[in-house]
Amino acid sequence: MPIPPHIAFLRERVGQITLLTPAAVAIIRDDLGQVLLIRRGDGRGWSLPGGIMEPGERIVDCVVREAWEETGLEVEPVRLVGIYSDPAFMHVTFPNGDQAHFVSATFECRVVGGRLRADGDESLEVAYFAPDALPEGLVCDHAIRIKDALSGREAAFVR
Repeated sequence: MPIPPHIAFLRERVGQITLLTPAAVAIIRDDLGQVLLIRRGDGRGWSLPGGIMEPGERIVDCVVREAWEETGLEVEPVRLVGIYSDPAFMHVTFPNGDQAHFVSATFECRVVGGRLRADGDESLEVAYFAPDALPEGLVCDHAIRIKDALSGREAAFVR
């Protein structure tokens, strides 16, 4: 998976220290209530579609772009599920030693177009899973985010 140009630019200047990194994640469900997951191209297992926000981008545009890139689906954010920043889950050390602390907005999204497909780079496989039959090895706190999204709570979670 390629490093976004703005992150590569920062890494050239600051090395491997922890970067505070904004990101967005999509909860996309099918008509049966199953949740869409991607098998990540970086070998870290399964996750919700999403990724790092780019300079000049709104967070809602980030989730739309990332969902499109990784799943082939055009989505519309309909609800903010929560903001997730717990270092226990959101501090990541990558295989090359780079560190990031993600602050991630999770949005419930509805599909408005596109065709489901993996991109072969960031996503190697895309599949819907029943919430009570999620695959082993979900990254970060994605099982918590799915639970939060399905809770029925209107107010956003802050974790």
